[in-house]
Amino acid sequence: MSTDLGGGLTMTKVSVGPMDNNAYLLEHGGERLLIDAANDAGTLQDLIGSGGLRAVVTTHRHQDHWQALEEITLATGAESLAHVDDAEGIPVVTRTLRDGDVVEVGGATLDVIHIVGHTPGSIVLSYQGKHLFTGDSLFPGGHGKTATPRNHEEIMDDLESKIFGRFGDDTIFYPGHGKDSTLGAERPQLAEWRARGW
Repeated sequence: MSTDLGGGLTMTKVSVGPMDNNAYLLEHGGERLLIDAANDAGTLQDLIGSGGLRAVVTTHRHQDHWQALEEITLATGAESLAHVDDAEGIPVVTRTLRDGDVVEVGGATLDVIHIVGHTPGSIVLSYQGKHLFTGDSLFPGGHGKTATPRNHEEIMDDLESKIFGRFGDDTIFYPGHGKDSTLGAERPQLAEWRARGW
C-alpha cells in the first residue's frame, strides 16, 4: 500500500531479509527510485514491477542494506548512488553523493544530508523537509550503533544540527529498520541519548 507524501510523490515500504530491513520505493511522474536494496531481490522486483527503476540509493555501507543491490541494478539498469565516504564498502556504485546534493525522481527532488557516526558516509534523504529517510542514523528511541565514544558524539552533533535543528516537530522520519516516528516525538530525548553514550 502506497503513502502519498505530497506533491505527487508516493512511497511504498517493505520489510525484507532476516534483519527486517526497510526498503522504500518512491514514485513520481512515472519514475521510480528505491532506497536500500537491502535483501530479497524477488520481493523488491515485484514491488518495482514493470515500470523500470531510475536509481537505487544506499543509505550506508553496512551489508544488510545492500544484499540485493547488484541483482536489482543488473535487472533494471538503475543507477546506484551512495555517499563518497561509504562507496568503497558497497558492491556497485555508479555515482557518489555528498552533503547538499540532490537526487531526482520524476521531477521530485530529495536533498542529501551527510550524517557521520554510524558509518563515515551515512546519509539521510529529505523530501520537502517533511519526510526524512534516515537509514540507521536515526530510529525511534535513538541513533544507530556507534563503534567509539567519538562516533557517538559525531552522530549526536550531526543529528542535532542537521536534523533536529533544521526540521520541525511534524517532520516524519522513516528508518532503516522498524517503525516510523516524528522528530517531535523524539526531540525531548536528545539530552538523554547524548548522556547515555553508545
